[in-house]
Amino acid sequence: MSKETYHFRFDVNIPSEEIKGSLLFAVLAAESLHGRSAVQLDASFHLDPEKHFCTVDATTEIGHDIARIFTGFLAQEFGEATFKVTRVTEMHVPAQEQKDTEIDQGRI
Repeated sequence: MSKETYHFRFDVNIPSEEIKGSLLFAVLAAESLHGRSAVQLDASFHLDPEKHFCTVDATTEIGHDIARIFTGFLAQEFGEATFKVTRVTEMHVPAQEQKDTEIDQGRI
């Protein structure tokens, strides 16, 4: 199972409150598309205003939509040159699968 995350880095001249506002509007837009409870259950994001850094978990469709909307808002409001977004994909093996693999390999 893989986990896809988008990492956003912002120019230090962009006010942190403006970044936060854009992220919250993106979440609100996702609520309009998917419903509030679905966003509460499936969305995951973190904003570090001190470091001008944000992550959005795009493993779910809702998270992916938040990342897309957020990117569009940022480009429109601040310009594409003021931030950088990077997609990071990590492979995660659930704990039970790890244990089963260890058993299969004779490690337990």
